[in-house]
Amino acid sequence: MKIYIVRHGETCWNVQRRLQGASDTELNEKGTALAEITGKALKEVPFSCCFTSPLKRARDTAKLVLGEREIPIYDDERIREISFGVWEGKDSALLPQEMLDNFFHHPEKYIPPEGGEPLPHILQRTKDFWKDITSRKELQDKTVLIASHGCAIRALLHNVYKEEGLENYWHGKVPPNCCVNIVEVREGKAALLEEDKVYYH
Repeated sequence: MKIYIVRHGETCWNVQRRLQGASDTELNEKGTALAEITGKALKEVPFSCCFTSPLKRARDTAKLVLGEREIPIYDDERIREISFGVWEGKDSALLPQEMLDNFFHHPEKYIPPEGGEPLPHILQRTKDFWKDITSRKELQDKTVLIASHGCAIRALLHNVYKEEGLENYWHGKVPPNCCVNIVEVREGKAALLEEDKVYYH
């Protein structure tokens, strides 16, 4: 099985540095263009199906990447972005900087705001998703597209990195918009073939 994991394209909230989390924001013009460029770069990839976060920015990215290919697209709540609770939609510059710094640089110390989701929770739900799709017999010789979000993608890739604990949650950085991580799974073992690859400049 080969799995292509793509982060959604740029949104207005990305540009405004507002926390999106589980809010259902849309791609902006640049985000649409980045997804189309990525789709052209992957046009020869024989995807058999696609799993996407139900949030519009991820689902629309998946559709743009797939282009004219008519393959099934399945929404899956387990790869929805982390929720920031009462922080959602707020300018990151106006939020408690220590807590925000912990989220991105010291995730082992991160405590979510009111109504927010803890990192161990997103790790568990994405792990459940990963174990589910990588064990499906009908997908073992297939190529699959996954469209998701920065934090959720890093959580998913913990199943490949085999990281212990939260200290290296981000594996160096937040995945860029429309970057692609390519994973090959054989006999239950996953290998990362490409990390955070972008097809635009």
